[in-house]
Amino acid sequence: MPASSTVSTRLAESEVALIQSLAELEGCDRATLIKTLLRSGLENLRRERAVEAYRREKVTLSRAAELAGLGPWDFLALMESEKLELHYDVNEFREDLDRLP
Repeated sequence: MPASSTVSTRLAESEVALIQSLAELEGCDRATLIKTLLRSGLENLRRERAVEAYRREKVTLSRAAELAGLGPWDFLALMESEKLELHYDVNEFREDLDRLP
């Protein structure tokens, strides 16, 4: 099992009640649901930030895919769903060629 750390936070009682209700619906304990929610939230935030960085032309397509935790083809599919236009020039093409084995 990979190394892990304990993280604690304070939540409003209403949030705890909602977590408990959802955990019961999912058939798991609160800790498992919280881990699932956290992983999902981190993945979504990671992708949102990568899309935004690409939209603002702060990063290349390859870097945006890397930031999103996706391969280039999967990031292209994400771009389509986000209605992002492709920004890809000769320099980026050369960088991508240099990365090939």
